[in-house]
Amino acid sequence: MPNTCRLETIPRLLNGFGIAFVVALACGPAARAACPRKGTLGTSRVMEVDAVSFPRVGLKEFRHTLPLRDHEVVLTFDDGPWPPTTPKVLKTLAKQCVLATFFLIGKPASEHPTLVRRIAAEGHSIGDHTWTHFDLSHMPQSNAFKEIDDGIAAVEWALHGTATTTPSTPFFRFPGFLTTPATLELLRSRGIVVFGADLWANDWDPLTPKAELRLLIWRLRVARKGIILLHDAEHRTAVILPAFLRYLRDHHYHVVHLVPTGPAVDFDGVP
Repeated sequence: MPNTCRLETIPRLLNGFGIAFVVALACGPAARAACPRKGTLGTSRVMEVDAVSFPRVGLKEFRHTLPLRDHEVVLTFDDGPWPPTTPKVLKTLAKQCVLATFFLIGKPASEHPTLVRRIAAEGHSIGDHTWTHFDLSHMPQSNAFKEIDDGIAAVEWALHGTATTTPSTPFFRFPGFLTTPATLELLRSRGIVVFGADLWANDWDPLTPKAELRLLIWRLRVARKGIILLHDAEHRTAVILPAFLRYLRDHHYHVVHLVPTGPAVDFDGVP
């Protein structure tokens, strides 16, 4: 499956912006990232995801995951935005023309809105990861719901200047993957996809960069595909990311970019 200079789908981005804005984006940074320069890993295809078809995904937590082909991976990053490291991650992804999904914590998103907007402007999808990253399974239900709502509102404010609890991209990941029936039902009722993961690098542990990279590659060799969890707030992950993307390129892996389901628009001849 070769890399392609045709975006399969372009998501609906914001209510009220219309087709002209979508076309402008398709011919801008996001489209260029999906069309790799020679020698880069690139982004092979775009997959639309919604809560009807994929309510909960990630085999480490749930029974089902995304229907990826052999040697296809989805890159996801948690716990940003974090100014010391997130820009380094973004630079590495841009250099390899790779698009990813960032699950942002609301409080730092409200403190660094320019960085949040940069993530979106470079074509990445932005999901939510609560307001403070507390364990939602060990707090009163009303507090857990507020953590979810406040996190979404902060990210929406950073992106669009409006603190709504309806996310532009209805993707959510629980801190520590710690859920309750009530919080899962809340997200299901709102049409928000809950993400787990298929594999990860344990980059929250005190590993050396070399050990983290070796562990991640070993797990990928076993799984052969999947949703990969990394943390853009971790310095070690920012350090190993260039080498990991080169590994993916050299071993013929393909990156799949996730977007919410929306009207499909095809573009030929994207530069």
